[in-house]
Amino acid sequence: MEVINESKSMLSNFEVLSLLTDIQTGKGQRKPNKHQQNLATITYEAVKYLEGTPCKLQDAESIQKFMDAIKPFKLTRAEKLQLLNHRPSTAVEIQIMIEESEERLTEDQIYELLDLLAKYLPSDKEEEMEQDEEDGDGEMEEEEES
Repeated sequence: MEVINESKSMLSNFEVLSLLTDIQTGKGQRKPNKHQQNLATITYEAVKYLEGTPCKLQDAESIQKFMDAIKPFKLTRAEKLQLLNHRPSTAVEIQIMIEESEERLTEDQIYELLDLLAKYLPSDKEEEMEQDEEDGDGEMEEEEES
């Protein structure tokens, strides 16, 4: 199959992180050699940045399930990519990412999108809250034992 227009392809942050991680480890790609030091630096910095974004918690299966679940919303490819990469957690964030959202989506649909995001794409905030709850429970048990 031939790529018709390379500039029309859009990669998610998850795909970029996967590719760059493969380059760093030499898995499926050649590792940058000493003559490609700039590439190694750019790869390192990009991976470091992307690991601080929601894509570090995503996987191909959950992304596919999310994309299937949002088909009824008739979003553009760019809007789907925005939702995937930024993983909004509020209605305001969704309204900013989706063009003319007030005309295209009802309030219920916006909250349904938020539910689908929470169901299929984990966020750092949820992970931190779970960790805080675990830490909090542990502290309570220690205090009770004293």
